[in-house]
Amino acid sequence: PIKDLQTIVSTMKKMADEAGVVIATGDTKVVEKGKADGIFINTAGIGDKIPGTHISPENVKPGMKVILSGYIGDHAAAIMAGRHNINLPASVQTDCAPLNKMTKAMLEAAPDIAVMRDPTRGGVAAVLNEIAAASHCGILIDEDEIPIHPEVQGVCDMLGFDPLYLANEGKCVAFVPAESAEKVLKAMRTSPYGQEARVIGEVTAEAPGTVGLRTGIGGIRVVDMPLGNIVPRIC
Repeated sequence: PIKDLQTIVSTMKKMADEAGVVIATGDTKVVEKGKADGIFINTAGIGDKIPGTHISPENVKPGMKVILSGYIGDHAAAIMAGRHNINLPASVQTDCAPLNKMTKAMLEAAPDIAVMRDPTRGGVAAVLNEIAAASHCGILIDEDEIPIHPEVQGVCDMLGFDPLYLANEGKCVAFVPAESAEKVLKAMRTSPYGQEARVIGEVTAEAPGTVGLRTGIGGIRVVDMPLGNIVPRIC
């Protein structure tokens, strides 16, 4: 419907304006009747590398801090609630957001940031496992420091999910030298999308390639790489 298309395009313009980017070109395709159940939009972005930075999992070293930009699981919880007809408070919505201005501020504050990742499919657990494997380091995170809205935790308890494995949009995980952590947090908190930023763990020399979670009762459990998708692909 044209009305839906107008809503989608106006939203695209609003977010492009906020991010400070230009939608420069485009193309359309039409598929056979019955081969698709709606409108599908794919995008590709082009940008400039910030001089003086080198983002790579190979830069991750023991002693670095793991920083998370905010609450996790909101996006997947909102999608699952819609699919399972679960009523959630209006505060639980998809957290899609442009992070380019925040991440630029982070790199300006600390060009020595080792790596930054978006915890989308597979959630925070997948990102941490991938970086642990690539860096040949261990990662230990603290359960009490991971921000999760009670409503999201409630959805997970109801459906048997772990918030660490839920997809996120508009979130960032950063690995930062310990001496730069406070500068990075300060830069993140100047953005509306980094108000809840916090250190959730650190990189260790022990158990290389493994992610551990220090639980609220003091034990440590292994956070494995997720197998498959918790919900049908949404991003």
